[in-house]
Amino acid sequence: MTKYIFCTGGVVSSLGKGVTAASIGRILKSRGLSVTVQKLDPYLNVDPGTMSPYEHGEVFVLDDGAETDLDLGAYERFIDENLSRSSNLTSGQVYQEVINRERRGDYLGKTIQVIPHVTNQIKAGINRVARDSQADVVIVEVGGTVGDIESLPFLEALRQVRKDAGKDNTFYIHVTLLPHLQSTNELKTKPTQHSVRELRGIGIQPDMIVCRADLPVDDDLREKIALFCDVDTEAVIPLTTVDTIYEVPLILERWGVADYICERMAMDCRPADLTEWQDMVRHIRKPKPKSVNIALVGKYVELEDAYISVYEAVKTAATHQDCEVAIDWISSENLERLRDVNGLRDVDGIIIPGGFGERGIEGKIIAANYARTQKVPYLGLCLGMQVMVIELARHVFNSIEPNSTEFNPKTPYPVIDLMPDQRGIVDMGGTMRLGNYPCHLVPGTKAAEAYGTELVYERHRHRFEFKNEFREALGEAGLVFSGLSPNGRLVEIAEFKNHPFMLGSQFHPEFKSRPTRPHPLFAAFIKAAIAKSEAQRRSAVSEAENILEQAHPRQ
Repeated sequence: MTKYIFCTGGVVSSLGKGVTAASIGRILKSRGLSVTVQKLDPYLNVDPGTMSPYEHGEVFVLDDGAETDLDLGAYERFIDENLSRSSNLTSGQVYQEVINRERRGDYLGKTIQVIPHVTNQIKAGINRVARDSQADVVIVEVGGTVGDIESLPFLEALRQVRKDAGKDNTFYIHVTLLPHLQSTNELKTKPTQHSVRELRGIGIQPDMIVCRADLPVDDDLREKIALFCDVDTEAVIPLTTVDTIYEVPLILERWGVADYICERMAMDCRPADLTEWQDMVRHIRKPKPKSVNIALVGKYVELEDAYISVYEAVKTAATHQDCEVAIDWISSENLERLRDVNGLRDVDGIIIPGGFGERGIEGKIIAANYARTQKVPYLGLCLGMQVMVIELARHVFNSIEPNSTEFNPKTPYPVIDLMPDQRGIVDMGGTMRLGNYPCHLVPGTKAAEAYGTELVYERHRHRFEFKNEFREALGEAGLVFSGLSPNGRLVEIAEFKNHPFMLGSQFHPEFKSRPTRPHPLFAAFIKAAIAKSEAQRRSAVSEAENILEQAHPRQ
């Protein structure tokens, strides 16, 4: 029978429940168990697809086209499994289905209530991910914090799952904060005690408590928490802040978390094999002989979570090439307003990620122009490819008019235009070109060299595309269409012929990068950035030697 591990949070939000859940998935998978992870989000949106990145951070897109919470990106990176739309369940989805069923008469005239109808629908969603994945273990994270009104139906559903599935098949983990009082220099357990009491009042007794802290947690504190919260001392797990989230599975493994869970749930497991993960963490930590500065030019840079998959993909690609990377977060809106490119002068590469809306677009075009004219390695992601095309078209046609019809519907040069199957769509949620699509690579191009294959599948999230009537004019100017849809109609990848590396993809390669396996396009981009950095360093050394020679000529 499927085993269920439920992960709740207390005291404050943003404690790292998602990383904790994903890390537990990693250490269980290392024992030969098949694992999947699900996120329960209490908000009433059907999905985060129509939410502002400032509200919710990145929207992570799955192979099947589901627009999901950014935590699913963490799940995929940690457990290295492609998830499905059943892995993200929101209150909006639950209530929408309950109301639809009521309108159809499925409930046979009964009064519709939170219990049992809403909670039954939540349990159906949990059972669905177990059925679809056929996993040995389903790890379920509940968004928000215990005590939030909107999460109560989810917690009640989790309580009922133990009754339905049995105690041996369910395990509750509560992640809480141990705040540090600087005046007394001590960690306080009282908020954790209150949070557990709140959870117990709902009917859930945690089997394990993960204590987040910025300082080491001694055994006396663990025993105190165990006593007041009625858990085993060995089930009170300190999780102190670390410099890389990828160390969390190793910390949990050292504290015996997986062994405790396997014993408690009567699961037969082989010994853990975390060798690859340990090697990766060591590699992240060790000093690197090379370094690069990368500018990420976006409109949501004030909230770095809006680009979390891009950030992780860049760091992974650099680590695998023994390179340190520093990311300069540059506001495209400020670049547009000030038109000052000084912030780009010392970078070794420029990334323009995806986004929607006109705000800050001209700043992104300025960045693309700088990358093209100054031969700075450039990687454009979705909108970043479109911006690259717009900038080149303005140069080719010697006009500021070329644009996307998203930003100027009346432009005489609509080099980027709404996809035909997107015309007439009114509902914005879940109606874009979403999910995994094939892309044929053109031999001899940088894209084909990076991938090392002729056919790839990548995840999309867009409404607008390159307008094919401009292929000839821009192709003559040096734009190479190096990745195409199987029918040749849709430009998936474009790159510059006479440039060290200037490439844009209509899809989002960052969604398929893994910490143990960098995405080929990010790897190629970082390689080009390293080459630029080293060439610049050699040039500086040569110039210094020339100055020294002129000051002290050899006799």
